[in-house]
Amino acid sequence: MKIILLENLRKIGSIGDVINVKRGFARNYLIAKKKALYASKENIKEVEKIKLDLGKKDLEKKKDAKQIFEKINGKIFSVKKLSTENNELYGSVKPTEISKIILDALKLDIKPLLIQPTKEIKELGTFKVKINLHSEIQAEISIKVIEAEAVH
Repeated sequence: MKIILLENLRKIGSIGDVINVKRGFARNYLIAKKKALYASKENIKEVEKIKLDLGKKDLEKKKDAKQIFEKINGKIFSVKKLSTENNELYGSVKPTEISKIILDALKLDIKPLLIQPTKEIKELGTFKVKINLHSEIQAEISIKVIEAEAVH
């Protein structure tokens, strides 16, 4: 299915690109989230007209992403979790929880779907986590999982 992108999307394309993607991806994600339009002649003309506005919006998003990047890149966030004797956690640290940790520590609201741990956090230790702030800006933070005091 041919679509026109309304945003710069990493690994997919830039604003105004006419690309071919699978029908389900186009309908259920790109078009539903207003990141793309069907590639009809009218839509292609419309996107050409509004390309400048879309470019300005993208620059603003990039500027905001840079500010967030400067605040969080390289930071270490700690989280206390109950663990077994072999230092394995009961459950794991998910992006939703990482989002809440950042919100509590820095008052920055980062959506969980932007957060990508390099591997699943299931034990005590320090783990690298990538945060996709913009199609061109990725921050990296560390999550330090420490043992919570067991209640007897």
